[in-house]
Amino acid sequence: MSLNTFGHLFRVTTWGESHGPALGATVDGCPPGVDLAPEMLQQWLDRRKPGQNKFTTQRREPDEVEILSGVFEGKSTGTPIQLMIRNTDQRSKDYGDISEKFRPGHADITYWQKYGIRDYRGGGRSSARETAARVAAGGVAREALKSLVPGIEITGYMVQMGPHRIDRDRFDWDQIEQNPFWTPDAKAAEDWAAYLDGLRKSGSSVGAVIEVVARGVPAGLGAPVYGKLDTDLAAAMMSINAVKGVEIGAGMGAAELTGEANADEITMGPNGPEYSSNHAGGILGGISTGQDVVVRFAVKPTSSILTPRKTITKSGEDAEIITKGRHDPCVGIRAVPVGEAMMACVILDHLLLDRGQTGGIRGQIG
Repeated sequence: MSLNTFGHLFRVTTWGESHGPALGATVDGCPPGVDLAPEMLQQWLDRRKPGQNKFTTQRREPDEVEILSGVFEGKSTGTPIQLMIRNTDQRSKDYGDISEKFRPGHADITYWQKYGIRDYRGGGRSSARETAARVAAGGVAREALKSLVPGIEITGYMVQMGPHRIDRDRFDWDQIEQNPFWTPDAKAAEDWAAYLDGLRKSGSSVGAVIEVVARGVPAGLGAPVYGKLDTDLAAAMMSINAVKGVEIGAGMGAAELTGEANADEITMGPNGPEYSSNHAGGILGGISTGQDVVVRFAVKPTSSILTPRKTITKSGEDAEIITKGRHDPCVGIRAVPVGEAMMACVILDHLLLDRGQTGGIRGQIG
């Protein structure tokens, strides 16, 4: 298959399948001299790995990343960085029943229609397990950003599970690391725990909305018309498995606002322009404003559920299917570090593009 690579100057190619011997990423375009070691990437993979609590799949994978090339004496060399994560807890027998059937909501039927062959063991390439490679590559991007633009912070968190939303008045950055849902609302975390536990025990699943914020992004990243920062961010988030919608800033909510309400008014502050609000999500005309870059994406419910569903077989016969195996009742939980990784990769890519085009020159205000 083609199109397994994303990025312009900072390019990431992911490879491998859910139940193959390993998966990973080839990262090309990382600047030389960036401090890199496996433990720097492992901290992000540990946030994503399965089996950490009862609200995620019980597949037990250590997700230990190995750096095979592109790093010498603890620093990037400027050559391709090869990252590998071995699979150790495959149970391919769990998927024997679906070798001839298509799971509703999965990519089984479209992979078969396109390629005439599919790896039915856990979805193969279409499995969310592929995102482990993205998180490893995102770790490389974070270290490069740290060396090029100290102060950039990228944080993801869940703002909605099913119909239940956080209360923005209770938003607490410190709470994000204190609960299994990566949510800034402690009360919501408590409510969601009971709600999701009930769904988990019934064998069902639910969707979620994740918000990712990049703070400290310099103004000037992105370019018109087809090189917009928000264009690439939207594409990056939409490429994550199970994502069905992406918003920048106010997103769909902007359609409900008047021009007066939506305008982020500008005043001159002691350190440059200051904005009264951030409906634009830190991006105007596809170019970063210096405000927080804010992206949200919606993750559909995990399609692997224990409730019998109607389907068809490869031979075209009607059938019924129950998806066995170990699955996330809310895949949105582990999508949080994936969204952070994609944000890091896109911001670094656009930082490198801007350096190449403008050399960092900026129009002066005041």
